[in-house]
Amino acid sequence: MAGYFELVDAPDGGYRIRILDGAGSLMAVSVTFPTKRAAVAGIAQAREIAGTGLIRDRSTGAAAMVQAPRLTRRTVGGASRGTSVAGGSLAAGKRARAHH
Repeated sequence: MAGYFELVDAPDGGYRIRILDGAGSLMAVSVTFPTKRAAVAGIAQAREIAGTGLIRDRSTGAAAMVQAPRLTRRTVGGASRGTSVAGGSLAAGKRARAHH
């Protein structure tokens, strides 16, 4: 099972996002968002970063930049369908970036 996002109340008001792996183990906790709408937008941004972001090793003793394996989504038969890892169409992603 894939991991998932949880929307939870923040201790001082607002909302936080928790990212859990498929077994339910906590992987990350977000900053506090003032509204649920902002938290949902934060989930969308986290999905984009997770699917396309580079890994920067800023730990002590880091020898080299670590690069995650490239993931692709394939259809039955192995033909690429022009989709991103997150599942959205590449054209939609290009349109979204054009509006920024």
